[in-house]
Amino acid sequence: MQVQKYQFNSQIGDHEIVVETGTLALLAGGAVTLRSGESVLLATATGSRSVREGIDFFPLSVEFEEKLYAAGRIPGSFFRREGRPSEGAILTARLTDRPLRPLFPKGMRNEVQIIVTALASDGQNLLDVLAINAASCALTISDVPWDGPVGAVRVGFIDGGFVANPTAAEMQTSTLDLRVAGTSDAILMVEAGADEVPEDVMLEALKFAHASVQDFIVMQQRMRQQLGKPKFDFAAPKPKDEIKAAVQSLVGERLDTILQAGYMKEERSAALDELSVEVREELDESFDKAELSSAFDSMLKSSVREQILSQGLRPDGRTTTEIRPITCMTGVLPRVHGTGLFTRGETQVLTVATLGTPREAQELDTLAPEESKRYMHHYNFPPFSTGETWPMRGPKRREIGHGALAERALLPMIPPKEQFPYTLRLVSEALSSNGSTSMASVCGSTLALMDAGVPIQAPVAGIAMGLVTDADSGRYAILSDIQGMEDHLGDMDFKVAGTAHGITALQMDIKIRGISLEMMEQALQQAYQGRLHILDKMLAVMPEPNKELSPYAPRIITLHIDPDKIGKVIGPGGKVIRAIQDEYQVKIDIEDDGSVYVAAPDGTKIMGAIAQIEALTEEASIGKIYTGKVVRTESYGAFVEIMPGIDGMVHISQLADYRAPTVEDVVRVGRRPAS
Repeated sequence: MQVQKYQFNSQIGDHEIVVETGTLALLAGGAVTLRSGESVLLATATGSRSVREGIDFFPLSVEFEEKLYAAGRIPGSFFRREGRPSEGAILTARLTDRPLRPLFPKGMRNEVQIIVTALASDGQNLLDVLAINAASCALTISDVPWDGPVGAVRVGFIDGGFVANPTAAEMQTSTLDLRVAGTSDAILMVEAGADEVPEDVMLEALKFAHASVQDFIVMQQRMRQQLGKPKFDFAAPKPKDEIKAAVQSLVGERLDTILQAGYMKEERSAALDELSVEVREELDESFDKAELSSAFDSMLKSSVREQILSQGLRPDGRTTTEIRPITCMTGVLPRVHGTGLFTRGETQVLTVATLGTPREAQELDTLAPEESKRYMHHYNFPPFSTGETWPMRGPKRREIGHGALAERALLPMIPPKEQFPYTLRLVSEALSSNGSTSMASVCGSTLALMDAGVPIQAPVAGIAMGLVTDADSGRYAILSDIQGMEDHLGDMDFKVAGTAHGITALQMDIKIRGISLEMMEQALQQAYQGRLHILDKMLAVMPEPNKELSPYAPRIITLHIDPDKIGKVIGPGGKVIRAIQDEYQVKIDIEDDGSVYVAAPDGTKIMGAIAQIEALTEEASIGKIYTGKVVRTESYGAFVEIMPGIDGMVHISQLADYRAPTVEDVVRVGRRPAS
């Protein structure tokens, strides 16, 4: 095995990107290491030259291997080794997959696997965007057919200006966390969290991002020219002309009739299934069933898209900007702390809010800078939501991704811990799905938080935008509030969440080689109008957060003590704090800065516990009168415990208003002195 190192350098913002190949993983189809600062990733891309029998889809898998040795840490699990991927690793894998997938050849059925492994992490150069760039480099020089390269960048908005690939420390003051991937001439993927960033600022950020990756793309082109392997051949299945003609003659205008009837999802699916079965039964003796299904699906896709482009008419009869009917409800479940039921067309999501104590925050054991989080959003997508059945074996990547998106959309509106010291968990249950359940979960989450009495800064709504294009004519249509068929047969799924004042989250997936900034601008403006419409519907039901918490939610009172006295409250081995918790039936959390959170269902018990904590940490002051128990006597006076752990001496002359012969004539150990 011949080893020869090749090194390439590029610049993204103020950061140098160093890519090396030729020394590691030489049997992979393509392999590189990418370094930024002291963060190093290994990316490999390998494809199969043959196609597994029966495969009718593109089997692409993208994995991100999060190794804690990269940060000099040992895993916190019982086995002290990495187990299943963390949510952060799954989200990074999804982020990497999305801009790569559209650039593989249409109809390719060869298995392709991309693995990105974190070898070193400095905690400042964030790994998710670097993973996209590393994977693109590996694919570019590999033998796998792929129409890249792509470049990816994170954009922050700090002190009124855009910053390319800001460090983790810089991101602490940024009002924008935008991740963009694109080619030399178009944008492929967008992912963002933002603090009410206006649409025009977001558009400028997208322009800045696209310009920032061009040098890195040029560097990859040099890599391909110098080191790129020949791409292996593949056979893409194509419906034969005679099959197309036979299906067309049988279907005739009936397909258009079904699509123009304005059916709901179930009726339309039933009519299309009936027509598809008729095609297969009529022609299966002459043609392969898989080829017949492919020809029918191709015709369906063409008919839906042409109807939208030429008539502006969608499968359910809506115009391109029309939002489906919306119904909102709150307080739909007893006992829970807050609920929001959001229904848009045939999509319905129930979100339940739960308030917890600070100790219930999620601890993170990942390479991310964050060690814990007090706000969590979990999303579930059960099979009955689509009228189907499949095994339920825990959350899939899609569910984790949708949950993270909704979490990001609400995060800027969550009150700070100092104002609202609760841990917050939201769970969104997709009860019915015909497109955009993730954005419905954003709306349901807003309602649930307001119902729970959480003083969010502003309500947030979400909407999914679609796109249909015709490359030959240059025509395109932006669709507001897409349904399932439009997502499946269209070119884009662009999710936009925000308040009335600005964007809080973005996520864009596309199936074509990229979209222009002109399309992005129109989609953002159209999404803004749709978002205002949805917010009006939500606020008509819940105009502001409830003033009172649910009676079943814990009550939390915060106080601050001298950090040097935390040990007094905790006591040896936690003895003191456990005693207070047991006596008053409360939960007590103490942070290093002296913040103390006392939680209990009963406010009276909280006050008793607080009194104990204040007594333990109080400073004795001159002139103040104290009462306490005698703990020790001497010939010259008595020692009285005036505060826990603090004794004061009362001289014998002060024990009584007469001359006491001895101290014991006036007081006894364990008793309070006479007043």
